[in-house]
Amino acid sequence: MNYTDDGRQYHIGLKKGDVGEFVILPGDPKRCEKIAAFFDNPVKVADQREYVTYTGYIDGTKVSVTSTGIGGPSAAIALEELVKVGAKTFIRVGTCGGMDTDVKGGDVVIATGAIRAEGTSKEYAPVEFPAVANIDVVNALAGAAKKLGYNYHTGIVQCKDSFYGQHSPETMPISSELLNKWEAWKRLGCLASEMESAALFVVASYLKVKIGSVFLVVANQEREKLGLENPIVHDTEKAIKTAIEAIKILKG
Repeated sequence: MNYTDDGRQYHIGLKKGDVGEFVILPGDPKRCEKIAAFFDNPVKVADQREYVTYTGYIDGTKVSVTSTGIGGPSAAIALEELVKVGAKTFIRVGTCGGMDTDVKGGDVVIATGAIRAEGTSKEYAPVEFPAVANIDVVNALAGAAKKLGYNYHTGIVQCKDSFYGQHSPETMPISSELLNKWEAWKRLGCLASEMESAALFVVASYLKVKIGSVFLVVANQEREKLGLENPIVHDTEKAIKTAIEAIKILKG
């Protein structure tokens, strides 16, 4: 079932005209209000399940923010339904945990691609198909972060379905597999770990829409293991401002 009786999408509760061409995608519904505060004349247009949506304007261009919840399944649903109601360009804004030791808490990470260590994308594409961000969105995000003077990194992120499988892999029944793969990701220069981009990138490729991701690094467990300085930062404002500035670049 795709629609309700009044034409609204079944999960996100939105219909055509409710959202702009550009949509920011945080995971946390409570983050939507914070992001919408950067819009002109923001209005809450839907609040259903984990999906909260505000629509407003950035320099005269209609834009929206829709939360996706945690993980690939709910993020894929949001993206599918948002495309059906007219959205065309997406920026995921969220948090991540640093993996490369050059990535510190408080830095910004912009994903160029994602490791598909999750399940959702496998129901859209064979494992050989890469999960990559749109180059225009990546360039806009990098340009925005540079303009704002943030310490930022561009590169590959790892996406998983189990938060605790990342943070306590040694406690899991498949501990050896998790630990070996984590070591491989590190050796390959993976910047950070999060949970949604791989699914979003693959679904966006299938739907032929543009997408990118920008993250605030909360902390880096690898720096902690090595006894290096490991600042812990929770304020996502840098990632949000980067996304807002990127939309200004993308809309021309």
